[in-house]
Amino acid sequence: MTIATRIELDVSALAPPEPLDRALDALAVLNRGEYLAFLHYREPFPLYQTAAEGGFRHRVLERDDGKFEIRFWYADDDAVTAEFESL
Repeated sequence: MTIATRIELDVSALAPPEPLDRALDALAVLNRGEYLAFLHYREPFPLYQTAAEGGFRHRVLERDDGKFEIRFWYADDDAVTAEFESL
């Protein structure tokens, strides 16, 4: 089993539009075999469509600390997709 590399970005203390800007910057340099763990106090609904248009999939997790963890990875990265589907 391949283990994807986690790239964490916690924007929960930032005001709009900084979280969106930071997420887009992070996605621009994300590599296959990696995923972006985007941490925020709410779901960033506008980001989902933009990321999908850029070729990314996502999965939303609600954490015990009240934050949302949204994991983004390349849609065509079969190894990372398989890893998340096995959870």
